[in-house]
Parts: sequence; C-alpha cells; structure tokens
Amino acid sequence: MELSKTIAKDLLSIRAVFFRPDEPFTWASGIKSPVYCDNRLTLTAPEVRTHVEEGLASVIRENYPDVEVLMGTSTAGIAHAAITAHLMGLPMGYVRSGAKDHGRQNQIEGKLEPGQKVVVVEDLISTGGSVIEVVNVLRDAGAEVLGIASIFTYGMKKGIERLAEAGVKNVSLTNFDVIARVAAEENYISSADIDRLIAFRNNPSDESWIGGTK
Repeated sequence: MELSKTIAKDLLSIRAVFFRPDEPFTWASGIKSPVYCDNRLTLTAPEVRTHVEEGLASVIRENYPDVEVLMGTSTAGIAHAAITAHLMGLPMGYVRSGAKDHGRQNQIEGKLEPGQKVVVVEDLISTGGSVIEVVNVLRDAGAEVLGIASIFTYGMKKGIERLAEAGVKNVSLTNFDVIARVAAEENYISSADIDRLIAFRNNPSDESWIGGTK
C-alpha cells in the first residue's frame, strides 16, 4: 500500500484527522470546517507513530538527500523532528514561535552553523504562514533550507501560493484529498461527502458546502 494511504488510514483510525461535515467545527478564525486535525495524537499511538516517523525519514532521504540538520516547528513539530533525526542519525533542533525574553534570547534552539543544509519538520500545513516564518528565521541565521517535510497538508490555494512565493518545497506524507477518499472507502463518511470536503478545501470562506448533498 502506498505510504500516503497508509498514513491516511492511520490518522483516521486514531482520530488525529476527524471528519464531521454535517456538524462543522469552528476554527479560531471563525471559518466553519468539516475536518478536525490533531497530529499530536500520533505520539500516543506507538504503531502509528512508527509509521509516521519512518515515513518522514523515508521522504527526507528521498527528497532531501543532502540534509545535515532537522529543525522542528514549535511545538507540534519538535517531537517528530527529534524522533526522525534519531532514526536518521542527524542532529536536530527547533525554532520557537518567538525569541526567548531571558537567557541568550534564542529563537533557534540547538546548534546551527551558517551554511548548513536544513529540513524543517512540520506536523500540519494549512495556509502555510507559520512554517514559512520558521523557514525565514532559519534563512536569516544563514541556514540553507532545502525544504519542509510534513505529516499532512490541506493543499489549500493560499498555502500553495505562499510556499511558492517563499521558494520552499514541501513534501507531505499524506494530504486532504487522499484522506477524504480513504475516509469514504473506510465508511467514516459517505462518498457523496467527498465533493463537499473538496469544496471546503478549495475555498474555506465559502460555506455553501454546509448542508449539501448527504
């Protein structure tokens, strides 16, 4: 079974990704969403965690063979970066959401030399804003950011455009479209719901998918 489907099944099985198209969740921004995603749950499911971390190691080796350091995003990417770095025998660190207001006032934690080739490890990409901030912090510190390895991406237009504008590549273990298809195959949702989910993904601010064909 291809990796993206395996990870999709894993995330659905532990409800790290949970679809509820008839009773949408409300994001902090106020947008109604048919999907809830919390990849932190993978850390408490050993078999799924193994698939995720080995999957991240595999895609990093394949797509970023020159990598020298893994850097996790704070806070969700830290554990995944640490475990994956251990599997790969690489150093790791992480980037804070802001500089500390005490001590050395670091924003980058861990040793990073100018010119080192870095891959950013992220758990989830939606609009891409937070991970691009991490990429920019690393670039400002002199790192050569090869790209991002993430567990799951929505594939939202805004996120794709932001990554392109920043000139940064992202490789995800699975994505919204694959998980929607697998969710229908596994009877978490009906096959008729797929179009509603894709409509949300394509334009989250348009709520016309709510109350659609059930």
